[in-house]
Amino acid sequence: MRYTFIVQHIDRYRIAALCEGLQVSRSGFYSWRRRGQVVCKLDDQVRQAFNRHKKRAGAPSLTADIRADGFTASERTVGRSLRKQGLRCRHKRKFRHTTDSNHRYSVAPNLLNRNFTVSKPNVAWVGDITYIQTVDGWLYLATMIDLFNRQVVGWQTSTRIDQVLVNDALNAALVNRGKPSGVIIHTDRGSQYCSDSFKDIMKQYNLKQSMSRKGDCWDNAVAESFFATLKKQSIYGQYPKSQQLASGHKFPRFATKEQSPRLLNACTQKLPRLNE
Repeated sequence: MRYTFIVQHIDRYRIAALCEGLQVSRSGFYSWRRRGQVVCKLDDQVRQAFNRHKKRAGAPSLTADIRADGFTASERTVGRSLRKQGLRCRHKRKFRHTTDSNHRYSVAPNLLNRNFTVSKPNVAWVGDITYIQTVDGWLYLATMIDLFNRQVVGWQTSTRIDQVLVNDALNAALVNRGKPSGVIIHTDRGSQYCSDSFKDIMKQYNLKQSMSRKGDCWDNAVAESFFATLKKQSIYGQYPKSQQLASGHKFPRFATKEQSPRLLNACTQKLPRLNE
């Protein structure tokens, strides 16, 4: 309050006289004023980063951005700045089932067992299916992610959620990675992954099939997290036409820095990479 009084009367009295009358040091007043200027600059930086993310990123992602721009700020400080400015993420959640575990096919054991850290590429890939709301209706996206660096090594989109969708995603991953053998392919228990055609691909390339426990999304947390981040930071609020996503060269934009400045890996705070 005393420092504020000085600022309000600085045009009428000398700073030295005001500080002496209010029993505060001039160095303390100048330090307080400098801190205020830094806070104002930080608020501006937070607001700019928030708008860069199209109002979809929260304090964790914004903190990494702001530090990259040369500001020293903790996640708590960034969160406080967001609240002070009334900035809130506009995440939209819609639920649609993509896993059909009620089928006649046999299921594979959980070989991965939530071991999401591997020492080299092509040890374990995780696969999953998600839905994307478009102007023309629902579009389904299947991906394969290498756990070594969270790289999307294969993906496919389709208006049908069937065996062909996941088969094409796996085949794309195999081609992009030089058709390695012995890779653990971890997915949920959906009928698409339990189908004979998917298992035939697994046998052809000597891959090891692994499946989550029934109803346990945490067993495939990396794939679930990727889809959640992709939608929140790159899709919600600007629904594309399905033709835009269905054409192969369009989808990578939704997971690169151009469309999503900080699509972060939860473990490393680095951008996950798409297949080259």
